[in-house]
Amino acid sequence: MAAAASSQQQPVLTYWDRNPPFAAVALAQHANLALQHAADPKATNKTTATLKFPSGEELVGVPIIVKFLTRLGAQNGSNLYGPTPLSACQVDQWIETSLQLVSGQQFEALCGRLSDYLSLRSFFVGYDVTAADMAIWGQLQACPLWKKVRQSPSAAHLARWFDHISNLPACAAAVEDLSPSKKREAAAAADTAAGKGGGDVGSFDVGLPNAQMGKVVTRFPPEPSGYLHIGHAKAALLNQHFANIYQGKLLVRFDDTNPTKEKDEFVENIIKDMQTLGLQYETITYTSDYFPQMLDLGERLIKAGVLYADDTPVDQMREERMHGIESKRRNRSVEETLAMFKEMQAGSEEGLKNCLRFKLDMQAGNKALRDPVAFRCNLQHHWRTAHKYKVYPTYDFACPFVDSLEGVTHALRTSEYKDREAQYYWILEQQQKVWPGLPHVHIWDYSRLNFVYTVLSKRKLTWFVQTNRVDGWDDPRMPTVQGIFRRGLQVEALREFILSQGASKNVTYQEWDKIWTINKKLIDPVCPRHTAVVDAGKVLLTLEGAPSSPESSSIAKHKKNAASGSKTLLKLDRVWLDQADGQEVKEGEEVTLMDWGNAIIKSVSKGPDGQVTGLSGQLHLAGDFKKTRLKLTWLADVP
Repeated sequence: MAAAASSQQQPVLTYWDRNPPFAAVALAQHANLALQHAADPKATNKTTATLKFPSGEELVGVPIIVKFLTRLGAQNGSNLYGPTPLSACQVDQWIETSLQLVSGQQFEALCGRLSDYLSLRSFFVGYDVTAADMAIWGQLQACPLWKKVRQSPSAAHLARWFDHISNLPACAAAVEDLSPSKKREAAAAADTAAGKGGGDVGSFDVGLPNAQMGKVVTRFPPEPSGYLHIGHAKAALLNQHFANIYQGKLLVRFDDTNPTKEKDEFVENIIKDMQTLGLQYETITYTSDYFPQMLDLGERLIKAGVLYADDTPVDQMREERMHGIESKRRNRSVEETLAMFKEMQAGSEEGLKNCLRFKLDMQAGNKALRDPVAFRCNLQHHWRTAHKYKVYPTYDFACPFVDSLEGVTHALRTSEYKDREAQYYWILEQQQKVWPGLPHVHIWDYSRLNFVYTVLSKRKLTWFVQTNRVDGWDDPRMPTVQGIFRRGLQVEALREFILSQGASKNVTYQEWDKIWTINKKLIDPVCPRHTAVVDAGKVLLTLEGAPSSPESSSIAKHKKNAASGSKTLLKLDRVWLDQADGQEVKEGEEVTLMDWGNAIIKSVSKGPDGQVTGLSGQLHLAGDFKKTRLKLTWLADVP
């Protein structure tokens, strides 16, 4: 496999493209070894990097591959094991330690210990780069959590070391060659050059209009009428991402203009969800903070002839807007409208019959421009202002004004609001005419997040909660942030999935499999393994040759992650199996009992309904587990 060897004689390194073997490829480059490598198109998150030799032999796992390449490199004069047998043993030890650097609860603590170790060192072993540095660097490079943890003061020395190793030509070349994000960017660039669009991976290279570095202000404006769902999570994380790209800031503003739907509970849980998502925002404000200014603004717009009071019944108004019919109240005088606005604010009988509408264009093809409502009455208790106000601004009125007043430079909205974009700009323009100094706001729309067979309408999700179809907003079946986290989703997986969508305007319907695959990649290397048997229909297997009283032993909770700790395994001559497993076994068949050994099934007893009622067998620990068809999980029959 030296540089001069023919390609036909070289082994080939295969891997899953979402978990590249950075260490192996970088080490080969550093040692001047010609290593063939290719992503396996059939690989999954369970696939381990494998070095396949022409002879049919294989080396499985990055650590053993790194050790092989290090030994091979020594034949070319590269000494990545250090100068002494002791240093070689230390390098091997660090290569094994690198396996623990995977996303999980122990990751940050381990990074802290490595950082402390490097406080007075430039390398992990000796005074030059070794395979130990390559192995640990490769694991960190592949770990999504590292980008976050490296910002921690406790990882300062590790981050300093990581940057140094990353700048080595071999490591930089490996990242360029293997990084999934680099490949996605190249593919996206190729698609763009070819005039293509779509796909399930988006881009953030959208060029926000008139964006200036350090001056961009975005906002996330949730309505406190329910819990955040995964679509809201996308909006929140995209707004934060753009603020970070332009070194600006993100504002959070609760759009609390409809007291009928809003509750303290929703506000508290939205704030909780934002904390869970790790949202970094400048401040939290409320649209209700600006009610006095908006009432003043309403009067100014009435005097400017932009608003009129209308007492047309709701159904009739809806019908007239649909057919472009002007309201009989459209030409009400300024004085009459001002007087009626006072009645609305007082909540009088006559005032409650009216709303304020913009005098826009009832003939517009875009129905959003057909005299939308600006203010309407509501006597219900408001969660912040109680009964102080009887009239409230609509979202259409409040959003452009408060965006501008708070200094938002770019309002990111889903493309479902595209038809309302012209309305937003027109209303803001009218407000700027009567309220001098209001700055302009740019709108950028992106695609709404959709999942197959999934409802993301807050109104419909509310129906599920109110009719007790689910146990609450945090039911694991709900697509809410709390629901999917309760189901086992990790924050890092959600962030990776959301950011992989980018700010594309192409509407797609995502499969849940994708986000759970990302999640499994993060938790599978660190999640402890436990055994359970389904109680209903469980089958008792009586074993000859097994201990008659419980014998205990300690086994790893995760065979590939020692940091997960150990658990106690009880062995007994009576063990429980799942009914489904009992249905599979046959008399005379040899099976494997996981973490124990093989057993030969002697008899299978079944009831009249075909259900297995009991099994008997003989323990056969000398048997070869590779030759058995069934690998069964089990539990000892102990109280």
